[in-house]
Amino acid sequence: MTEPIRIEGLNEFNRALKKLDADAPKGLRLAHNEAAQIVVDAARPMMPSRTGRARAAVKARSTRTATRVSAGSARAPYVPWLDYGGEGRVKGRPAHREFRKGGRYVYPAFHAKRDDVQGALAGALLKVVSDAGLEVD
Repeated sequence: MTEPIRIEGLNEFNRALKKLDADAPKGLRLAHNEAAQIVVDAARPMMPSRTGRARAAVKARSTRTATRVSAGSARAPYVPWLDYGGEGRVKGRPAHREFRKGGRYVYPAFHAKRDDVQGALAGALLKVVSDAGLEVD
């Protein structure tokens, strides 16, 4: 399995931005959401769809220090089961779905779009820095 993308010094950068402008860290969350949206856009078409709830439950849910994609919701609690498989012990589900450690939809979409995510994240972070009034080398 591929390692996640790590940015060293992001927490310190977040704190420094907050000292410059209280609203600047919001730009970090938006930058992470922009990168996460690439994975969301790649994963959604691969998800099975009867009602569209499973596809709609894949969303970008980032923080100022982490790029996150969530899969599942109260209206579609079965999405992790669709993605990874397992026993399916909730009434109405089939009894068993083959378990796949790497998932079927979200992680494969991330692995396929990893370079795009990394590029979008770098570009968005540079934009946050320039919007804060700092020069970038």
